[in-house]
Amino acid sequence: MIRAVLSRREALAGAGVLTLAAAACSVRETAPEGLLRVAIDTLPDSLDPARGQFASAALLYKQLHAGLTEYGPDGALAPGLAERWETPDGGRSWAFHLRSGLKWSDSAALTADDVVWSVQRLAGPGASFADIGDFYALENIRAVLTDAAPPESLGISAPDPLTVVMRLDHPVGVFPLLMREFYPFPRHVINRHGPAWVRPGNMVTAGAYGLSGQHALGLRLERNPHYYAADAVRIPAIAVDAVEDGGTRARLFRAGDFDLAARPPPNQIPFLRRELGPRFRGFPAPILTYIKPNHARPGLSDPRVRRALSMAIDRGFICQELQAGASSPAETVIPAAVPVRRMAERRAAARALLAEAGWGGADRLRLELRVTSGEREGIAVAIADDLGHVGVDCAVWASPPLDLYQAVDAGEFDLALARFDRGLKSDPLFMLEPFAPGGFANNFGWADDEYAALMAAARAEAAPVPRAAAYTAAEARLLEQEAMIPLFFERAWWLAGARVAGLREDIQPMLWRDLGLG
Repeated sequence: MIRAVLSRREALAGAGVLTLAAAACSVRETAPEGLLRVAIDTLPDSLDPARGQFASAALLYKQLHAGLTEYGPDGALAPGLAERWETPDGGRSWAFHLRSGLKWSDSAALTADDVVWSVQRLAGPGASFADIGDFYALENIRAVLTDAAPPESLGISAPDPLTVVMRLDHPVGVFPLLMREFYPFPRHVINRHGPAWVRPGNMVTAGAYGLSGQHALGLRLERNPHYYAADAVRIPAIAVDAVEDGGTRARLFRAGDFDLAARPPPNQIPFLRRELGPRFRGFPAPILTYIKPNHARPGLSDPRVRRALSMAIDRGFICQELQAGASSPAETVIPAAVPVRRMAERRAAARALLAEAGWGGADRLRLELRVTSGEREGIAVAIADDLGHVGVDCAVWASPPLDLYQAVDAGEFDLALARFDRGLKSDPLFMLEPFAPGGFANNFGWADDEYAALMAAARAEAAPVPRAAAYTAAEARLLEQEAMIPLFFERAWWLAGARVAGLREDIQPMLWRDLGLG
């Protein structure tokens, strides 16, 4: 355990010193024609959307599989396998109308029966679908999940080969948004190969690309000629390599080995921005770093204490000094501008709140802040230093990610530095729902009926204006309780070579079907 007694100056010095060779790497003069070369940090844990949970799996699914609905080039909701959809009853049921002539990559017909079977597969015996929550509103889903009813009893049917009807047990106005990451499966291939259906030579997909090769550190994708929009896919082949170390990814990109490289190391951002110019790209992204306070711990169960901790943290210092301006301060969950704060006044107010809650003098609040080992330790030390200014003793405990996750899930923590990245999911639903009952980020002992009701109302509402109002009210409740402590929003950083065409300013390059090679 690291005892947080360092000053900010020491924390800044310890946040990571840039140790790069002074000489710039020379760029390769040639690159394989028609091949996009992409470096990511890790390979998917599975290419089967019913199994994979890594962020890299979600990224590859967008290339290999086709959603019932889709992300448009700007990230907004767009037609996918379904060219249109409607709800006749305010979101209680949805009819999705498939494009005519859909085919799998082996030229077999893709019909509404495939979609129905895919949903039944996700909920059937032995299922372990990571995002089954998107279908929890289906009629009879709970009975099927507990084996009390067969998958065929689910609220989904195919009245004809081009129509899928889903019946829900309560209105879900955002249902078409959720269907962007529901990828139907090739029933005829899975029945033949079982779990091995995702291996090269077996795998059949409906997306822009198919899997043509795989090795220990990479994948090879080839354009799918039977994709419904194949004529618009400009890149014939993609090589995806896993390069775990961010510094190595950046060096290989600078050497010309890659055309796209994800997540350059934060402590190299000033250097890369200066050296690469327009090849260093930042994109708006729903990436939130926040503190989980354990509501079951003495002191932290009091909203006044949680609010005092939040007020004591100098987010501007973290963003400008520790992250070189690569992030922006956050005091909300839905991204919004944060005014410049007078920290002396905020700390005085924080000390008053702590005193009001019974902490101060001889009764100092003593906490531990858990953080993953590595680049984020400097942030944790700066936070602990800030808390010391308002009379809170805070020790920093750095550990490997798995140890931290297990401690949080077991409730063995006071504070934990956490982060989530929602990828292309920019709708407020995906920022707020993680903190609702059953949400993946709600593992810190907070339950609030009012917040749950507001989030349920937002999910049910199909009209954008009242849905936005429900989101605003839900966020206000979350922040009123200071249930968690927002810290900063990150941008998504990519290295993009001059060969890559079709990049947008408003969305990170995760939809490779929309890119080209110059």
